[in-house]
Amino acid sequence: MPMPQETINSVLFFILISWSMFWKGLSLWRAAQNNQRNWFLVILIVSSFGILEIIYLFKFCKKPLTLQEIKGFIKR
Repeated sequence: MPMPQETINSVLFFILISWSMFWKGLSLWRAAQNNQRNWFLVILIVSSFGILEIIYLFKFCKKPLTLQEIKGFIKR
């Protein structure tokens, strides 16, 4: 029996929100550690489904994020 559209929408919404919260939390934490107040405020205010956060973490952060750090962060 196929899942109702409402259930599919709820699951997709949960996945999207989880994705966005993960990247937003990680980028806010990193911006705060690096005393990058302007980036912290922009990331806090702009909702971009993780896109702005990922760009910050891998391109503009004083110490760019590595995949090894992500693995360590997920294991905690």
